[in-house]
Amino acid sequence: MMCPCGTGKQKSECCQAYIDGTAIAPTAETLMRSRYTAYVSANVDYLLKSHHKSTRPTKERKEILKWTKSVQWMGLSVINTSMGKADQKEGTVEFRAVYSENSQLQSIHEKSLFRKEKGMWYYVSGVHF
Repeated sequence: MMCPCGTGKQKSECCQAYIDGTAIAPTAETLMRSRYTAYVSANVDYLLKSHHKSTRPTKERKEILKWTKSVQWMGLSVINTSMGKADQKEGTVEFRAVYSENSQLQSIHEKSLFRKEKGMWYYVSGVHF
């Protein structure tokens, strides 16, 4: 199965190892792509685990799960990445994720902030356009 994140790789050779915890996302963009894949598969555990503790929406777990299961994800486009390399501590990734909800095509256009702590990248916050 092709990975939903858009790299053109098999899911087992791409985001699945990060989601399963058998590998650590090396860059902010890799983490963002794996989070998109987790949204596609409604893996709320990974979404919360990869969300920085300072902004983690722990009380919204059920709502996140319900929403991820109610939409059909159509694709991800990475627009721009700034910093976020393996040897850096912070980075941003601008992306557009397209989905269908209630038969309406919609998208999320966001510039996300990622922070690396103790060797792990985390999603911190995002600005929507």
